[in-house]
Amino acid sequence: MSYTDFDIPKIEKDFGVKVKSRPLSWQIKFIEPSKWLIETLERGNANAFVSEKSRSEFLVTPVLLAVQEVTDNQIQVFSGQTLNVDVNLGLTGECDFILSKTEPTPILREPIMAVVEAKKNDIELGLGQCIAQMIASKIFNSKKGKDFKEIFGCVTTGETWQFLKLEDNFAIIDTNRFFISEVGQILGVFKSITNYYEG
Repeated sequence: MSYTDFDIPKIEKDFGVKVKSRPLSWQIKFIEPSKWLIETLERGNANAFVSEKSRSEFLVTPVLLAVQEVTDNQIQVFSGQTLNVDVNLGLTGECDFILSKTEPTPILREPIMAVVEAKKNDIELGLGQCIAQMIASKIFNSKKGKDFKEIFGCVTTGETWQFLKLEDNFAIIDTNRFFISEVGQILGVFKSITNYYEG
């Protein structure tokens, strides 16, 4: 069993986490995308919908690298990182992306956000997987003595981005979705999330 085996009913049953949908209040400040990001997305857009791998390479990865840039490299992006927290709970397996509040390092430290690539271009299919990885991140942090009150997540098709928040026993799915055509807003949400950990 691994993260991909989770859907929302299983999350609620196994972990007692209540999943709700409502607008999340982001302190969004539009971030003007850099020239390289705009050019990369424009060049990659034509090739991005051939496969899930192509969406990851041409849309998702450039946005996450831009997030790293706008946070002055205070966020480390881990791609394909294994996060084995508890095999008995099924909290094991590879994560598409994990964002960590740390300077560049080859070792995963303080995960604050899971980013899941939606399979079959269907965001709903990725929500349970994302919440499971958020729960695992919270447990990982707690074992390391980092008890962040909130953990965040995102499920994306590359074109559409939907954010989540885990707080106490509630997983909140933002009813707002953001689109790659307005990438400055997506960067703004990520910056809002990383600002939370600056305190």
